[in-house]
Amino acid sequence: MTTPPPAGGSSGAPAGGPRAVPPRPAQPPRAPRIQSHPSQQIYTPGDGLLAWMPFRPTIRMRLTLLYGGMFLMAGVVLLLLMYFFIQQAFHDAAPPNLKIGPGVTILTPDNQSVTAQTFNQWFSSYQAGQSQQALDTLLRKSLTVLVCLAVIAFAAGYAMAGRVLRPLGRITRTAREVASSDLHRRIELDGPDDELKELADTFDDMLDRLDRSFDSQRKFVANASHELRTPLAINRTLLEVQLSDPAASPDLQQLGKTLLATNERSEQLVEGLLLLARSDNELIDRRPVELSEVATRALEQVRPEAARREVAIKAELTPVVVSGNGVLLERIALNLIQNAVRYNAADGWVEITTALVPGGGGELVVSNTGPVVPGYELEHIFEPFRRVKGADRTRSDKGVGLGLSIVRSVVRAHGGAIEATPRAGGGLTMRVRIPGA
Repeated sequence: MTTPPPAGGSSGAPAGGPRAVPPRPAQPPRAPRIQSHPSQQIYTPGDGLLAWMPFRPTIRMRLTLLYGGMFLMAGVVLLLLMYFFIQQAFHDAAPPNLKIGPGVTILTPDNQSVTAQTFNQWFSSYQAGQSQQALDTLLRKSLTVLVCLAVIAFAAGYAMAGRVLRPLGRITRTAREVASSDLHRRIELDGPDDELKELADTFDDMLDRLDRSFDSQRKFVANASHELRTPLAINRTLLEVQLSDPAASPDLQQLGKTLLATNERSEQLVEGLLLLARSDNELIDRRPVELSEVATRALEQVRPEAARREVAIKAELTPVVVSGNGVLLERIALNLIQNAVRYNAADGWVEITTALVPGGGGELVVSNTGPVVPGYELEHIFEPFRRVKGADRTRSDKGVGLGLSIVRSVVRAHGGAIEATPRAGGGLTMRVRIPGA
């Protein structure tokens, strides 16, 4: 009996035995195209028939080149056919080749006689020259008219492409407004029932579903948070009353403190979820806010905790005015500074700066010492309930994992941007940019 081969094959070979090695490609792989923004399409030379252009051609430019190029090609083909047909017509309609026999005297205008053979040669060359001159004149004038019509065709093609792409521009503008968290916007495209209107209607239907989904999610989180706040407050009151009883045993006192800490953690979680649900919408009512004043108020709230943890705080606050909600901006600064203090090392420091951004707006930068944060963890730290690996999840003094999620949500609601970069010696640098007033 033959022994079957092992399921995994030889070392390094897949199950079922070795497979044929694919041939080596004849050309090296193309370098990946790097995009600076998700919504931005970067054109690289070598793509399509327009690779020779030094800039990225838009769809309107491509349609213009297509319309004008097709007209120009049709004109050139028509001109060549006309040239061929007229040349053939000249050949068919040529007068008979008359020849003068010997013995005939032919006088020129200056009374000089020429032979019959000389006259015949001259007459033949004259007929051919006249035909060629007429063809050259026709070709030159036709080329001039074709160039003028090509210019008009390119201009008309550019205008027509703009008119055709006008609904697409409206769809793009609406998509940009939706990308800034305004899910209530709709395209509502009017016009004939064509492909563009079908695209716009499909996009509107998708926005309706997304809007209903996000609204139901926010309402559920807000309602659940409100419903949970009351029993948690009752539990806290009962525990505090029990702890204030001097006749309680030490074991009961310890149990009460543990339950009170757990209840406090639950309250923080509920408050964080409620704030996260409220800050997911774009701000409508914006007012000028002094960013340095917001950072100062947040610093005053964190200083006692920083003193207990022996973390030094350094601040360099430059007055700068931004546009937004002062309470939510204070929450951004408070959450960032609290995280910088809590996730820090002994005898560490936290540095807070505010500065004016070139082009308008303000910037809040919070840097801190602490454990080394791997680069691959940075893309996850803004997600809810995510912490850096190694963080203690049982301690309530370091929050519930919603601080940076709230910060990102509030920054997006203000139309700003947030960036986290690891420091070489450990810790993070959080950079928040808020548009100006």
